Amino acid sequence: MTGARSGFIGLRRFVRHRRRGASAVEFAIVAPVFFLLIFGMFEFGRMIMVQQLLTNAARSGARVAVIDGATSSKATSTVQKYLKGGSVDPKALTIKVTPRDLAKTDTGDAISVAVSVPYDDISWLPAPWFLGGTTLKANCTMRRE
Repeated sequence: MTGARSGFIGLRRFVRHRRRGASAVEFAIVAPVFFLLIFGMFEFGRMIMVQQLLTNAARSGARVAVIDGATSSKATSTVQKYLKGGSVDPKALTIKVTPRDLAKTDTGDAISVAVSVPYDDISWLPAPWFLGGTTLKANCTMRRE
């Protein structure tokens, strides 16, 4: 019985010796795919968050623009302030208020605020591989009060 037991222990040592380094190789194969998925989830979540921020900022700018006596620069600054709080660089934004001269609009006229930002300017990763070249846009149209 002692000989059989020592043979079993010797076999375990042999198998353990042959498996040495296997987990490092498995990690080297799985790690890039794993980290690609993790960073992809972060970037996609960031994209959804910024899209929602743009939509809310356009809505805030339109609310300011439809009030009597409002100017397009006041609506633009409202959008910039809203997005600055959401960690979006105001310099990267394109904000368009239509019509440009709000003083010439009448009650019931449609006023639009459009906001866009290139995704490359808001990505958390140094090289936005996932959504590079994409432009996030939001638009809100309200009637003049």
